[in-house]
Amino acid sequence: MPQLIFLPHAEMCPDGAAFEAEPGITICDAALANGIDIEHACEKSCACTTCHIVVREGFDSMEESDELEDDLLDKAWGLEPDSRLSCQAIIGTEDLVIEVPKYTINMVSENH
Repeated sequence: MPQLIFLPHAEMCPDGAAFEAEPGITICDAALANGIDIEHACEKSCACTTCHIVVREGFDSMEESDELEDDLLDKAWGLEPDSRLSCQAIIGTEDLVIEVPKYTINMVSENH
């Protein structure tokens, strides 16, 4: 099974995290199952950008994003070439190094 390595994030995982995840599930589902409370305001329906991540390593091992995800990513804070919505990014067979951006565009986050 591939390993997901989350880089440190001040709120979600201050020390970072690493765990194995089943191929074929989303990065968001794997994170939530392993105690990383990644924001997902639209309940993982690809309707917002609050679960925006940057895949620092292993990006090419995942399926490509579709047009809807690409359109939403254009609205994400801190967009980078290796950005994905974690609710849409399906884990492949390679390890992934993931960074959760410091900010989202969610103006009504209950955690802030």
